[in-house]
Amino acid sequence: MGLHFSKEEFSQRKTKVLKSIKEQNLDALLMFRQESMYWLTGYDTFGYVFFQTLVMDKNGNIILLTRAPDLRQAQNTSNIEDIRIWVDKDGSNPTDDLKIILDELSLKEKKIGIEYEAYGMTGRNAIRLNKSLENYCNVEDQSELITKLRVIKSQEEIIYVRKAAELADNALNQAWKYTKAGASEAKILAEMQKIVLEGGGDYPANEYIIGSGHNALLCRYQAEKRNLSNQDQLSIEWAGTYKHYHSAMFRTIPIGKSDPKHIRMHEACVEALTNCENKLKPGNKVGEVFDVHAKTFDDLGYNKSRMNACGYSLGSTFSPNWMDWPMIYTGNPYEIKPGNVFFMHMILMDSENQLAMNLGETYLVTENGNERLGKQKIDLVIL
Repeated sequence: MGLHFSKEEFSQRKTKVLKSIKEQNLDALLMFRQESMYWLTGYDTFGYVFFQTLVMDKNGNIILLTRAPDLRQAQNTSNIEDIRIWVDKDGSNPTDDLKIILDELSLKEKKIGIEYEAYGMTGRNAIRLNKSLENYCNVEDQSELITKLRVIKSQEEIIYVRKAAELADNALNQAWKYTKAGASEAKILAEMQKIVLEGGGDYPANEYIIGSGHNALLCRYQAEKRNLSNQDQLSIEWAGTYKHYHSAMFRTIPIGKSDPKHIRMHEACVEALTNCENKLKPGNKVGEVFDVHAKTFDDLGYNKSRMNACGYSLGSTFSPNWMDWPMIYTGNPYEIKPGNVFFMHMILMDSENQLAMNLGETYLVTENGNERLGKQKIDLVIL
């Protein structure tokens, strides 16, 4: 089996989940988040786009219900021994197969937690599931039960996160190498992704974000590709990815002669990032990190250009995005702990002048502070 972690690591994770299940007075948990399945068992697939669930009861029994294409996927990548298949056919309802499993585990009239916050849990699937379990058992939303365990990275996980950070650094070298007036965004993007894959990395959980000119002000991937002008700006957000673990970075690169406003915006981003670094320490709240970010930009006159969040946790995530829980926004009560990994992005989008400036880095929270995982300079590089 292609398991990415030791038996001891998986055993410890299962023990933590069982403890949480009992603390929540649950009799079982239905996992729909692929991140939960991967973390708990090693199961690695994009089959979660169809109805699929991993059942775990309070006695530690684990059963996967999935489709035929994922039978061998689960056998080859996970430690799951009991795999059930629901059959594709017109009018099929896999929740009927799920109830057979629940009956086997004596879960009728018991309390079951469900991961509703999952990309495979479409509205239609949720309606089907709720209707099937109505008058059968008591259900409650337990979308964060495993997520709250995953947010603290183990030593085995940190090895992968560090490798991802190394790959992200390598990708930035490629960006600097191929970025120049006349260069194609497509070429830059291809070389960045190529170096990650050649380094043993994975596809990221969402597309790299790249845009120049007016599209440098976008925070999402879009399909337009253009060649850089003699004087231009290029915004890139990417992640090194290894065994699905992400380490993200963000940069805006002026092309040719830099606008003086670009330089001032970059100085503001560096100041905000530094202030956030100083707040990203065990015992502080995630919301306090955002407030430092906001105050820095607001005091410098960039209130209208900044965002309402300045980062999020990173870990092993699957498409459609690499953002993990919790997000860094005002009032978020999550207490920062050693082993947290956070991507902090300082984003300024000046719509009036059509100028962008972005600076983002990934950090590992340590016992006394944090460590920036990327080793590249944060200076403004003009190409």
